[in-house]
Order: sequence, then C-alpha cells, then structure tokens
Amino acid sequence: MKKNLLAIAVGAALATPMMMPAMAQADGPTVYGKVNISLENQNYDPAPSAPNNDDEWELNSNASRLGVKGDFDLDVAGLKAIYQAEFEISVDDGDKDGQTFSQRNIFGGLAGGFGTLKAGKFDTPTKLAQMDVDQFNDLSGDIKNIAAGENRVSNIIQYSTPKLADMVTLNLAFIPNEDSDDFDGDGENENGLADSTSISLVLEKDAFYAALSHDTDIEDELIVDETGTSPVIDITRVAAGLAMDQFELGALYQLAEESEGDGEETSYVLSGAFKIDRVKLKAQYGMVEGDQSDDEGTQYALGADYKLAKNSKVYAYYNNLKYELAGGDDETRTLGVGMEHKF
Repeated sequence: MKKNLLAIAVGAALATPMMMPAMAQADGPTVYGKVNISLENQNYDPAPSAPNNDDEWELNSNASRLGVKGDFDLDVAGLKAIYQAEFEISVDDGDKDGQTFSQRNIFGGLAGGFGTLKAGKFDTPTKLAQMDVDQFNDLSGDIKNIAAGENRVSNIIQYSTPKLADMVTLNLAFIPNEDSDDFDGDGENENGLADSTSISLVLEKDAFYAALSHDTDIEDELIVDETGTSPVIDITRVAAGLAMDQFELGALYQLAEESEGDGEETSYVLSGAFKIDRVKLKAQYGMVEGDQSDDEGTQYALGADYKLAKNSKVYAYYNNLKYELAGGDDETRTLGVGMEHKF
C-alpha cells in the first residue's frame, strides 16, 4: 500500500507542471533524480572457507534516486516553507533489502532572513563537510571506506545561519535519542534534547572551499582499531579544496574516537582532477590507521569521466581497497564502467 501511495504521489508531482499554467509552475514542487549504474568486476583475496570465490561481476545502482523538493511563501513576510522527500531507487535489482523506495534525505522546515531550520532524516553537517573532496562518491572508491562519519540520521533537527560575509555558514544539528539505549548500550536510556550533536563551519569563496566539523555521541563505528565497545563515536573533520574550471584539488583530515571506549583512528584523503574538454581525469588516495594498534586501511582510485551532455556522463575507474588488521589482510580490487544521468 505504501509503495502504491508513493508511486501515485510521484506521478502526481510529475504530471502537475504539465497541467498548471506557467506562473503557477514556479510555486510547485521540483521533481529531480539521478540514475547511476555501473558494471564492475570485483577481485579480492578469497577467504579460507571459500578459496575459489575470488572474482565476480556485479551490476550496481550506486545510490540512484528520485525526489521531490520545493518551497512556498507563507503569510509571514519573508518566511518560506521548505520541504524535500528523496528516495533511493535500485536500478539493478528493482529493490533494496526488500524496499522499492528506501529513504534518503526527507525533511520539512522554514527559511528566511534568520537562516534555515529543518527537521527530519538527512545527512549530518559532518558528512556534508567533505565538500567536493570525494571524487568517487557513491562508487567503490567512496571515502566512507576510509573515514567514519558518513552518516544520514533520523530525528535530526538543524539550524543553518545565512551566509555570513557572503562566504561563511554555521550549521548546528542535534538529535534526541527518544528514550532509547540503542546508542551506547550503557543500561540507561537517553531522553535528552541533544543526545547527539553535529556542528560544522563552512567557508565558500569563489573557487576555494573549507569546512571544520565536530560530532559528539554520533551512532557509528570505527573502521579500524575497535578496542572499545561503544557504538557511538566523536568525530572532528577538516576539509579544504579548490574547484577551478580546469582542475580540482581536495584534502581531508579526520580524528574519530569512541565516546565511551579507548579506540581511536585517524583518516587522511587527498584527491585531484584535471579537465580536458569533455574529459575529466581524476585520482584519489585515502588512509586510515588505528592510534592504539597496527590496524590500517588504504585506498586509491583512478578514473576518467566523459561528459555526454550537461547532466549526463559515462565513466571508467579502478579502485584498490586494503585493510591490514590483526586478524589478517583484506584486499578488494574493483574495475568498473558506468553511466550517470541527472534529471
């Protein structure tokens, strides 16, 4: 029933602009989306229990999505209502974990001269603080393999200031745990207003961007060096880069530590790209290491995009991801080709 209602709602949103006069269309919702599908060969070191399982082909949907967003004026001068409902669609399998539509960023809020206030389920300020550093976002080379903190959370409330001095924005988010002990498992339910927080300061000026963020008691786990037992961590992230017409450079540093344990890890990411007409050549290197152990992870990716149109491209890439852990090494090599169409 829910799937049918969602299909009807999306269909109505698509049909509405064709049925309304041009003036009314400006106040209506915007339907948008992205289809990103790739054919990939995964080559990895086989497990002792399955020595022949070391190579496979996959067709992947890479967080393809469909959404509706918009805003409209309220009766209070200078105040707008804002909304967004975005769902992941699986182009390859038709569903994800049994769901035809899985939730992504969904919220309602208010915007005006005071800034923006929104509440719902969406990316934390720390996740967005990666800015444009990640050249292989949503693919096997995504920085989530190297850096914790790539979280989209429920029950999040966020205030963002207007852009100060036309370049600086402060984002303040808090998450009530709603009388649950799911976060730290200490036997006591959290029922405060801000059991978890995520804060970022973002600077954007011409081709330069930079961000500083900090999460406290955010539900996540360390990638390596899990010496404690806490399922919540504190994260400090710094990112900066340049996005010019012909080249892009990005760097990210992050420290993540267990809120109730002793485990810590440090992550580094460096990325770059060079554009020649319709071709974009890109490269990325990342590393994560445990501060209290010899555990380590490294990832490097190389790729090329060819732009077919403003919102369409084909691409090819190679990614190598390796973890050196106390229990043994784990390495995966991915070679893929794909296409992306935004609408």
